[in-house]
Amino acid sequence: MDLTINGVTQRVEVEPDTPLLWVLRDTLGMTGTKYGCGAAQCGACTVLVDGQAVRSCVTPVESVASAAIHTIEAVETDPVGRKVVAAWVEQQVPQCGYCQSGQVLTATALLKQTPNPTDGDIAAAMVNLCRCGTYEAIATAVRKAAGA
Repeated sequence: MDLTINGVTQRVEVEPDTPLLWVLRDTLGMTGTKYGCGAAQCGACTVLVDGQAVRSCVTPVESVASAAIHTIEAVETDPVGRKVVAAWVEQQVPQCGYCQSGQVLTATALLKQTPNPTDGDIAAAMVNLCRCGTYEAIATAVRKAAGA
């Protein structure tokens, strides 16, 4: 099947029910998207599918074959994604960094849908887990990116 990932059409030969995460990581070698829990709970595997934050660990690849998929590898090609990354760096959000690709993509999806989010909007959208507990820095960076 053909997938459009970061604006490039990729042909992959995988079973239709293969999780998108494994197609990205194992088939295409795009390791920026992380495996966390495998149950769509932590958000480390978050990618954008038609602009929506989606947990790729439980998303069958056949369900996104006609969609535009964006990963952390290309987040800075999007103006909103570029603002999010700049705010992340300025606020020094990451500690271990493992969850950050999912956090950045979730924040990008939020700001594309809600350019001026309230604190409540941020809290509702930014539900990915961070074992280092950088939630306040994440929220600060989202507010910074919204104002940039």
